[in-house]
Amino acid sequence: MTIGNNTAPKKERKSSKKGKQVDENAPLLPKTHDEDGGFDEFNGASFTGAVFNLSTTIVGAGIMALPATMKVLGLVLGVAMIIFMAFLTEASIELLLRFSRVSKSSSYGGLMGDAFGKVGKNLLQIAVMINNIGVLIVYMIIIGDVLSGTTADGIHHPGVLEGWFGVHLWNGRTAVLLVATLGIFSPLACLKRLDSLSYTSALSVALAVVFIVITMGITIVKLINGSIMMPRLLPDVTNLASFWNIFTVVPVLVTAYICHYNVHSIDNELEDSTQIKPVVRTSLALCSSVYVMTSVFGFLLFGDSTMDDVLANFNTDLGIPYSSFFNDVIRVSYAAHLMLVFPIVFHPLRLNLDGLLFPSSRPLNQDNFRFASLTIALISVIFLGANFIPSIWDAFQFTGATAAVCIGFIFPASLTLRDRHYIATSKDKMLCVFMIVLAVLSNGVAIYSDAYALIKKNSSPIA
Repeated sequence: MTIGNNTAPKKERKSSKKGKQVDENAPLLPKTHDEDGGFDEFNGASFTGAVFNLSTTIVGAGIMALPATMKVLGLVLGVAMIIFMAFLTEASIELLLRFSRVSKSSSYGGLMGDAFGKVGKNLLQIAVMINNIGVLIVYMIIIGDVLSGTTADGIHHPGVLEGWFGVHLWNGRTAVLLVATLGIFSPLACLKRLDSLSYTSALSVALAVVFIVITMGITIVKLINGSIMMPRLLPDVTNLASFWNIFTVVPVLVTAYICHYNVHSIDNELEDSTQIKPVVRTSLALCSSVYVMTSVFGFLLFGDSTMDDVLANFNTDLGIPYSSFFNDVIRVSYAAHLMLVFPIVFHPLRLNLDGLLFPSSRPLNQDNFRFASLTIALISVIFLGANFIPSIWDAFQFTGATAAVCIGFIFPASLTLRDRHYIATSKDKMLCVFMIVLAVLSNGVAIYSDAYALIKKNSSPIA
């Protein structure tokens, strides 16, 4: 992100929520929380910086689970669902922004409070906390899988450090995650401003591109030499259980696009807030393209052996020269990408927890003790979760079927149907009813399917 030239007059923001007159007698520092938590003093982010930060919010760990959704849905239905979810996400964000302008709300929580009071605002804060804690646990799980290895279906997939140095106590999962937490996550999480992370966001996007380019290159080479079989194009539905299994991918697809909790923060930092809609569309177009390429080429490369975390597949002979080298580059680059994405997701998590626990306190960035206490507590919870949750699929299904679907679709649709300012059209309300019905039914079936599969798995040894 860039800050405007100090020698030129400051360009007036075109947003109604930012265009109000400044009270010369107002105190320079607010005494209590405002809607956006007291982080609204910066006012000069560029279009490019905003796209980087929003794209980094979107492209996190969800990309690694998407090839596994192709294994369930097939390529045709899988790609169609990725594109459909991008359009649905854009529509839900557009509703949030439109109602924010009318209500003069500068945060998602403030918008929920405007429509539903304190209860609505608290529900949003709790949902963001559940979603972001789940996502950050997934990040740590993937980093642990990449560096220390993972075991699935009785087969151990060694990590990068195991391959380089062998199995030791110091490169075990817990030790590696502890070092990463203390040496990388904690320092980045201590940055108090979202705009301070613009350069790390740009680097994280570049690292994700490295992963995609290498994966595409390997897949194309293997397609040319005929070593890749024709992939499944449609779901393989043979019985009732396989039909219900299709719905388990919905939470993963929902989680992949959740960025709503950072849209207002990015909007507040834009020099010209009329650019926020182009920023959202550009970011969604970029991320959906990345998702489609990763899903298609990842599934083509590994087929039905694609794991829930596709990075774990990159530890075998790929059938090309320098296979081991490319495996390590892919895994290390994406692990580094997730380390840099971590603070972007952690920032709104800490802000929402602070707003929930201390709604009347002074802004968090002005209270070092409260800031440090919340940071330490949240990172500790995430670290423990990453060491006890076995699979990213489990975490994605839980957060996607609960908090993520509320943040992305149910809450924006509810705001529109509530229509406190009478600006919703009939088309808006029809779309919102569709969103709620789709979200509730698909995620209800997904939860039922997961529970059924778990019960069946636990009862099978007895039978």
